[in-house]
Amino acid sequence: MVLTFAVILFGIMLLFRSLQRNPFYILNSSAVIGIGYWLENFYFKATPFALKTILLLIVIQLATINITTFIAYFIDKRAAVKGAYRVPEQNLHTLELLGGTFGALLGQKFLHHKRKKKSYQSVFFLIVIFQLIAVVAILKFLNFI
Repeated sequence: MVLTFAVILFGIMLLFRSLQRNPFYILNSSAVIGIGYWLENFYFKATPFALKTILLLIVIQLATINITTFIAYFIDKRAAVKGAYRVPEQNLHTLELLGGTFGALLGQKFLHHKRKKKSYQSVFFLIVIFQLIAVVAILKFLNFI
C-alpha cells in the first residue's frame, strides 16, 4: 500500500512542476503515505496497485487534501493579518484542483478569507465546475447515471 501511494503521489509531483514547489502538496503526500503505512502495519495488507488499494488512496487523498487546504487558508489568513509572506494563490488553486474544494469553502466561510477577491473567486468556481463535470463523466462511465 505504501509503495502504491508513494509511486502515484510522487509520480504526479514529478509530472507537474508547480507541485514540486508547493509545500502543502508535499505535506499532504507525506500524510497520505503515513496513513497508508499505519493502515498496512496495523490493520491489513494490501496488494500493490490493486483496485482496492487505489480506491483507498483516493478516499484518504480526498480527506487529507481538504484538511491541508483548510490549513493553507488558515496560514494565508494569518499571514495577511500580520503582513507577512503570503501563500501564493497558485498553491491554493492547486490544492483546490486536487480535491480540496470543500476545505477551501470551509476556509472561505469560517476564516472569511478570499471571499471578496473577484479574480480568485472566478478561478475557484471554474475549478468547482470542472470537478462537477469530471464527477458526472466518471459516474456516466461507471453506468451509475
